[in-house]
Amino acid sequence: MLSKFPHLRHDFLASIVVFLVAVPLCVGVAVASGVPAELGLVTGIVGGLITGLMPGSSLQVSGPAAGLTVIVFEAVSEFGVATLGVIVLTAGLLQLVMGFLKIGRWFRAISVAVVEGMLCGIGLVIIAGQIYAAAGLKAPETGIGKIASLPRAFADALSNTEALASLAIGAATVVVIVLWKKLPKKAQAVPGALGAVLLATLATLALSLPVATVQVEGLLGVIQPPGSDAFGELATPAIWGTIIAFTLIASAESLFSAAAVDRLHDGPRTQYNKEMIAQGTGNTVCGLLGALPMTAVIVRSSANVNAGAKTKASRVLHGVWLLLFAAALPSVLALIPIPALAGILVHAGWKLIPFRQIAELWHSHKGEALILIVTAVAIVAVNMFEGVLIGLALSVIKTAWEASHLKTEIIDKGAGPIQAYLSGNATFLRLPKILDSLEALPQDRPVELDLSGLHHLDHACRTGLENWAERHSTNGTEPVKVTKPLKPAVEKTTSNI
Repeated sequence: MLSKFPHLRHDFLASIVVFLVAVPLCVGVAVASGVPAELGLVTGIVGGLITGLMPGSSLQVSGPAAGLTVIVFEAVSEFGVATLGVIVLTAGLLQLVMGFLKIGRWFRAISVAVVEGMLCGIGLVIIAGQIYAAAGLKAPETGIGKIASLPRAFADALSNTEALASLAIGAATVVVIVLWKKLPKKAQAVPGALGAVLLATLATLALSLPVATVQVEGLLGVIQPPGSDAFGELATPAIWGTIIAFTLIASAESLFSAAAVDRLHDGPRTQYNKEMIAQGTGNTVCGLLGALPMTAVIVRSSANVNAGAKTKASRVLHGVWLLLFAAALPSVLALIPIPALAGILVHAGWKLIPFRQIAELWHSHKGEALILIVTAVAIVAVNMFEGVLIGLALSVIKTAWEASHLKTEIIDKGAGPIQAYLSGNATFLRLPKILDSLEALPQDRPVELDLSGLHHLDHACRTGLENWAERHSTNGTEPVKVTKPLKPAVEKTTSNI
């Protein structure tokens, strides 16, 4: 047996670790998204058994992700749980199309600053929203509202015994997760999030604390394939913004996670288009089951690699363990305090904020750091989809501005022709500056325009320079002499425009 499956022992042990990491995260993401806890487990099961079997990234583990919590909650609030399956199904089909069209690898071209800004904005909204959940209070709907109302929420919690007890459980959960890494190695065999949930559950039961716990409906009770009414929502234009947001954000998060996981091991590299197809297949199945959307999750993936996984068998087995747990022990979920799950997500949200990357970018690339910050602020202030679009737009504008870098140098020796040198990239963005410099030259003096230092001269600039040269020569001045940009295997040439 072992000769046929030489890595079975490593993959089996890794699957247990990933399973223990996945359980509290699957349940926590589902509760925070406003759907039954079991739906998070369903997505984790599909991520293991369906996506886990497919080619793409061999050690990456998929399931419900904290990064999609905000947008899923907004979708459920606006369209209802019944329509969630249609949204996820359609997003999965779009991912399949992108995978078959080989668009997956192009996601690597997205600015890292935009992705980090997206994660930062998500993290801030998660933290703010889950503080209310930890205290058992209703959170404001907008990101700005969540953050602005925090002082009042804390004041309300301190004056309410039940809210204070609930907040204490949530805060204690975060503290346990943070301090878990200080424990001996043997104790750390149990994942910190799971240990924190177990301790919170025991404390709640032992002290009979007035804390809300997870509502259990049963695995089969929550699986509701979308009906005809839900598919009718596709005629609503507003739902397509959510679908596109699901598609782009889930795809970007999965493929960036794959790149990160590749740096953690020496095994086969990710095949990005195949990974996109695998994620699309998983989301299509999740949509048909009315479950949460999935992405590759870096927390579970890194746990898988660090636990010694060698093949995709570990992630498939973790799906088997999730299925057995959801089918045999659903009543265990009813004992878990909701503030403990909120604490797990507060910690997860904190980990999404790239403090080190912001500091490094600010010292080396202030423009990229500003894109990161603006993207994060836009997500908090507006919403996820529009915030990411703002970040992408800023990234494109910055790239275009840098690509059009141009240096203009005018040399006038007082006698003879005036020499004008242009170097860099002459694009329409710089045309006004070029023309301002040239039109300021004396009309009665000959001009020599040296363009040999240009790397690029677009049609708008070429036309603008030709028109300027024609106007400059209308008063009987000698025609402007131009040294044209170098072309491959062509010498510099001087001519009249």
